[in-house]
Amino acid sequence: QLHYPFENQDHFEAHNPADFIVEYTAQTRGWFYTMHVLGTALFDKPAFSNVICHGTLLDSDGVKLSKKLRNYPDPLAVFDEVGSDAMRWYLISSPILRGLDTRIEKDDSGIRDVVRHTLNPLWNAYSFFTLYANAEGYTATERTDSTNLLDRYILAKTHQLVRDMTTSMDDYQLANACDHVQTFLDALTNWYIRRSRERFWNTDPAVDLDTDALDTLYTVLRLFVRVAAPLLPLTTEEIWLGLNGDTGSVHLESWPSASDIPADDDLVAAMDQLRQAASAALSLREDRNLRVRLPLASATLAGPSASSIKPFAELLASEINVKQIFFTDEVQAYGSFRLQPNGRVLGPKIGKDVQKVIQAAKAGDWSANEDGTVSVAGHRLEAAEFSLALDPLEGVAAAPLPGNQVVIALDVELTDELEAEGRARDTVRAIQQMRKDQDFHPTDRIRLEYGELPQGTQEYLEWICREVLAVEVEHNPNFGMVSNYAVDGKPLEVWITRISV
Repeated sequence: QLHYPFENQDHFEAHNPADFIVEYTAQTRGWFYTMHVLGTALFDKPAFSNVICHGTLLDSDGVKLSKKLRNYPDPLAVFDEVGSDAMRWYLISSPILRGLDTRIEKDDSGIRDVVRHTLNPLWNAYSFFTLYANAEGYTATERTDSTNLLDRYILAKTHQLVRDMTTSMDDYQLANACDHVQTFLDALTNWYIRRSRERFWNTDPAVDLDTDALDTLYTVLRLFVRVAAPLLPLTTEEIWLGLNGDTGSVHLESWPSASDIPADDDLVAAMDQLRQAASAALSLREDRNLRVRLPLASATLAGPSASSIKPFAELLASEINVKQIFFTDEVQAYGSFRLQPNGRVLGPKIGKDVQKVIQAAKAGDWSANEDGTVSVAGHRLEAAEFSLALDPLEGVAAAPLPGNQVVIALDVELTDELEAEGRARDTVRAIQQMRKDQDFHPTDRIRLEYGELPQGTQEYLEWICREVLAVEVEHNPNFGMVSNYAVDGKPLEVWITRISV
């Protein structure tokens, strides 16, 4: 390629061996091996330091992609209709970069899923920040000194992201890097922003703007797009320019250092366990048709390691909408765990003993260890080699948390007071939808006129008005107007008018 040794001797010798090369598995003999033979014979050293060996792209029927068959979506059409970042992410994050084969649908549906699961959450986080910063006319600054619990969590999570991304990229583990990005986006959008929303939405003019929240989100976004830039080059460039103005490309920025971001692995571990508890509780609600806006009396976390969540009990109660959180070590009061060994993982490791492990697990002959492993049939199983299912007691609404022996149980008995509060929350949701459907700005104040409120919600009127930014309210007994919005199956007698922009 360089016409060595007749030309470019200095350049070649400065770049040999290559940092990395890329090809698919069929080139193990054809290229990788040949390069090593030549490198050893000619220079007595390897021809390359690292190799990214990927699998094969197949169509939906399992046939290898072929120019002759044209059994793949047109890349240029995908670029135009879906985006090049979506295709790039689809390929980099797929099993193909772990040496496995990957099927690609001719209708590009898999690539379109990237937009929904990765690109949209990232863009929504950026849009959320710009919406509220611009609404307040606030210019954010990059800083990491907030003492707010959620700010500390997302900053510590960002520390882990930068640390893990650095390791993955240094090791040429691109698929792992994509996993880190996806995990972080879930924590950023589905936890930090959602749980912090009221801090950005300054509903009370008498209360100072929460600049800690705006500055923290700005800082996290700036750090995130720098480490995600090699994977999503166009989207991150657009966000970077939006955050910083025309001050240069994100691709010319230095790679961030994790040491510059506050670390708190204990906080992250506890908060992530809290998120698992919230997810399990919300699944229980869904199973029992208990909408999230309907408050419940209590939830109980059972298991010795659940105590790490105690400092954040109020946050968990708010997320799953319960009045109280209790803690206990007595898991057996709610059910019993059943060990499920992963035979596919254990087979190559312990061979025929896998059947002994499975039989012992079925018989309940196993024990848990403090380090998160379990002992069964003379073998110690790591976390990835088993799962625990919960057999709840009859009439108990309980579910296990992934990866440990903690159970969350809900008190699902309803009272008139709980149902009335639930209807008040439903009323807020309906009015918020009215605002959205009428293209009100999130900071617009409104006038609210109503006839008969849903049963039991009159005592929540002040709270309802505060939540929907109603600064003027009027009760009209002869209202006689019903909206297209319903609460508890009945049309809502409410009318709203914008009074400020």
